[in-house]
Formats: sequence, C-alpha cells, structure tokens
Amino acid sequence: METFTLVSMSILLGVLVRWGVSFNSYSGAGKPPMFGDYEAQRHWQEVTYNLPIQEWYFNTTDNDLNYWGLDYPPLTAFHSLLCAHVAKLINPEWVKLLGSRGYESPAHKLFMRATVLAADLLVYIPAVVLYCCNLTNGSTNKKVGTLLCILLYPGLILIDYGHFQYNGLSLGLTLWGVLGLGLGWDALGSLAFSLALNYKQMELYHALPFFCYLLGKCARQGLTGRGLFSLVKIAVTVLVTFALCWLPFLSNPEQALQVLRRIFPVARGLFEDKVANAWCSLNVLIKIRSILSSDSQFYLSFTVTLLAITPSSLKLLKTPTFWQFKLALAGLPPAQRSALGGHLLPPGLHVQHVAVATEGRLADALCSDLAGLPRLQHPPAVCAGALHRGPAPAGGLPQAGRVAACMPAPSGPGPHHPPEVLH
Repeated sequence: METFTLVSMSILLGVLVRWGVSFNSYSGAGKPPMFGDYEAQRHWQEVTYNLPIQEWYFNTTDNDLNYWGLDYPPLTAFHSLLCAHVAKLINPEWVKLLGSRGYESPAHKLFMRATVLAADLLVYIPAVVLYCCNLTNGSTNKKVGTLLCILLYPGLILIDYGHFQYNGLSLGLTLWGVLGLGLGWDALGSLAFSLALNYKQMELYHALPFFCYLLGKCARQGLTGRGLFSLVKIAVTVLVTFALCWLPFLSNPEQALQVLRRIFPVARGLFEDKVANAWCSLNVLIKIRSILSSDSQFYLSFTVTLLAITPSSLKLLKTPTFWQFKLALAGLPPAQRSALGGHLLPPGLHVQHVAVATEGRLADALCSDLAGLPRLQHPPAVCAGALHRGPAPAGGLPQAGRVAACMPAPSGPGPHHPPEVLH
C-alpha cells in the first residue's frame, strides 16, 4: 500500500509539473510565417484530415511541402489524423484546409497541450512506472526516487510542453520495447520498438542495439532449434508491424519511395541550421562543407558512423546480456557504444540531437556513482534506464540526483525547419 501511494504521488506530481509548464508559451508563438513546431503539428492534422492519404507526402496545390511538409514516418501521420478528428469535433476552424495556417487561440493551445499529456499518460508514464518497478534493484524508496527523477526530468518536459513536441510517445514506445526485452518478452518488445521506429525515425539511433541483442540472444540459444524459432517469431512480428504501418503506401512503389525521401532527406547534407554533431565541430578546423560534395559528405558520414558503432555491436552480439544491451543504448564507454556513435556522426537530417554529446557522461555517472561502486562493476539492474540525452548542469549532477541521468530524452529542442520540396 505504501509503494502504491508513493508511485501514485510521483505520477501526480509529474502530471502537475507537465501541465504547469504547458501554461507558458511555445516556440514560434505569434511569429509568422512559420510559427514553430506547434504550427507544424497543427498543420499535419490539417493535411491528414483534409487530403487523401496518397497526397500526404507529396507537394500539391493543397499541400505545400515547404510549409511544414510531413516528414515523419506513417505512424506520426496516423496520430495526427486521430488528433485531427478530435479537433474537428471541437472546432472545425482548427483543421480547415488552407484557412487554418498559423491558427492560434487559448482554446486551441489547451487542446494541443492536452494531446501531448494524453500521449504521456497512455504510453510514456506507464512504461516508466513498470520499468522502475520491475527492472531496477534496490529498496522501494530508491525505486520511487528513480521514478520521480525520471518523470520530472526537465529536458523532456520543456521540449514537449514548452517548445511543443510528442517525444514522450516515441520514447515511451521505445521504453516499452526495452521493458519487453528485459522481461523476456522479445516479440512484444520488438513490436513496441517497431512502432517507435514508425513514429519517429530518430529511434534508428537505438535500432542496432535492439537488432544485435536479439540476434545474439537467438544465436546463443542455437540457430537450429529454439533460437531459430525465436528469430523467426521476432522477424515475423517486425515485418507484420511495418507492413501494417506502411500498408496504405505499398500499393504504389512511388508512394513508398516518396515517404522514404521525406523521412530521410539526405539531400540536405551534413549541415543544417541549429544541428549539433561531430561534423559541425570538425568543420571549424577542416572545411568539409566546402571541400566535399553533398554525396561525398553523406558517404563519409555513413562510413565513419558504421566504424563508430561496430565495436559495441560486435560486443553485444558476442555477449547478448540485458546489461550490455542497456550500455549500447546509452552510448556508454568503454568501446564506443552504438547510440553515441549514432547520435554524433550521421548527417544532420533533423535539428533534434543538439545536446546528445553529454549522453554517455550522464548515463555513465549514474552507473558508476549511484551505488558507490567501481565503474560498470555493479549489478545491471541498478541502472534505471539507458536512453538519456541531455546536457548536464554546471558543476555536474549531485550524488542523490544522478538517477535522472538514465532518463529517456527528447529527440530535440530546436525549431523544426521545413525541408526543400521533393516531388
């Protein structure tokens, strides 16, 4: 009963803080012509509700891709469509085709904020609660403390409820995937992570650890018996999930290709406004942007990223333990882990990985200091999570607060820049 009360109070506090932040303004408010990510999400509701699905990702008279063209995977589009149906019931002006651009009102802001909170209540917060209660060691107070720190992590709250995003939904689905694998439900975990991938392509950062862990685990069980059955079950789960998400676009190959062009706009190259990655830093010393063509930049990025993530991938294939899996997700040293190499080295396709360079340091701080044990030598379940991204406060984290370092992080604080039109 005491545990239930403490968990309930933690959830309530997390919800209250989120809602309190949502009363403030959002990025781009009252700033035409683009109005920021808030308008991007509203515009996607307008597009998905009013246009046939075949036009969602194409440049048409009614769908100007230079004005917040849809550039996320199909599940994001379906989520926008669901929100649009609710918005239409409340006020049709909110999703009026071509007549709702830049729409701003207190009632609409309340609705949009409520959709973010609903996503957290349905997906993200339950995953965090179950993870902390089932996959962390220690006393009840320690588990509740971890839960509270995660739910109150300011990075995610400020970006989703201040700036305006739905990062809690994709991160929640990913955490459901981690939870499934941690409890031995590999097929269900694969299903959840496949949904995360189909919601935001940024979750590709975590895809290789999932793949290597599951493949290594099946190989250890034996690829001629139980392991083969597990591998086939996981593969079928992933393929069916992707097929259902992409089904409306598979009837015409050009439709599917256009969706891929939109969600992977490699034509933008390595550099884009407000993108922070290794290439931006290196360009200060070596003018890569001037020396290499866009194609050469892409191939360079792909090659270096592959080299960076290979050591941790091979380690995970050889030793497919859940602990190693979490280390690979977090980008922890030693042997550069997958997520860190993935975050810093690919092209700057989006503005959503600005502060990720500190991810490894924060997660490593938790895993080495929380229990007062030597680095990475304590039981795996001590680490409350393995998906954090975000900058550390000046002076580092206090000892009692380092549980927040294992917090799943948002996919990014920067404004969402419209890509160039791709027909």
